[in-house]
Amino acid sequence: MRSQNRSAAVTMADVAQRAGVSRALVSIVFRGVPGASEENRRRVMQAASELSYRPDQRAQLLGRNRSRTVGVVFGLHNEFHAEVVERLYQAAAGTDYQLALSPVAAGRSEEQAIQSLLDFRCEALILVGPFLPRAALEAVAGRLPVVVIGRALRSSTIDVVRTDDAVGAELAVAHLVALGHRRITHVEGQRAPGATERRRGYRRAMETAGLLQEVALVPGGLTEDAGARAADRLLSTDLPTAVFAFNDHCAAGLIAEFRTRSVRTPQDLSVIGYDNTGVARSATLSLSTIAQDARTLAYRALEIAIERSAEVTHEAVEVITAPMLILRATTAAAA
Repeated sequence: MRSQNRSAAVTMADVAQRAGVSRALVSIVFRGVPGASEENRRRVMQAASELSYRPDQRAQLLGRNRSRTVGVVFGLHNEFHAEVVERLYQAAAGTDYQLALSPVAAGRSEEQAIQSLLDFRCEALILVGPFLPRAALEAVAGRLPVVVIGRALRSSTIDVVRTDDAVGAELAVAHLVALGHRRITHVEGQRAPGATERRRGYRRAMETAGLLQEVALVPGGLTEDAGARAADRLLSTDLPTAVFAFNDHCAAGLIAEFRTRSVRTPQDLSVIGYDNTGVARSATLSLSTIAQDARTLAYRALEIAIERSAEVTHEAVEVITAPMLILRATTAAAA
């Protein structure tokens, strides 16, 4: 009996040798096209069974100009993106499609990540939180279906699946206001996907609470380093009593920097994040946050991508999911 590693290495040539036929004839049999007698078909299938040979389905599909593959572009170091990718794999398990991942990293741009998937002949692309301008994204959508996750985008050719980030920001601010906070600063995401909507929701919630004169924005970003830099700016001024951070990692960086300056959370300063990632759920941080429904985002995005891969043209759709307030240990009543 062959070992698992050996069976994985069995090739079409091995099957041809065992059956006593040509490799081309084995290919004909497994592609299901005319050109092989019933006897030869039987011999090939018997040899394949004895060798535990499994044909390369992707190669067969490529031969028919179908790859049954959906490409996924995501930020390699973005924890929320990783959670979405994990959910995409769960969603793909119930289909006959597979995923091809192409990460964006410090030395690899979104353009490079997308181009590698185009070269891979994917049937559709899912872009998680892309930064590229709309025109560039629409140029890609002119070649194959594109579904964007986590970014508000007005386009007639690109499908969008996202959380209502403005409502999420409103939930965060309303929670802090209910705790008695008035001086609430938003450490915002600058040009990151979702940042515009979270700024809008923050302003709207502050205005609703009669706190428009207290609106204060401090540049932040996606990472803990961005949060630490924002904390340094806040510490050089009169501290607010509460901070709504762009995301969980930004909030974690804020809190870590505050601790080095003897500012306690939440006794001296309440902090709430966004995304409900692993760092927020950790026992050491226990961060109050706004949760996105990663499962629904992933399942709907893949569903749309598969539907679009079978269509020549389509009218773009926008699916918006609801955020949820998650209360933990970093927010408390204003002192």
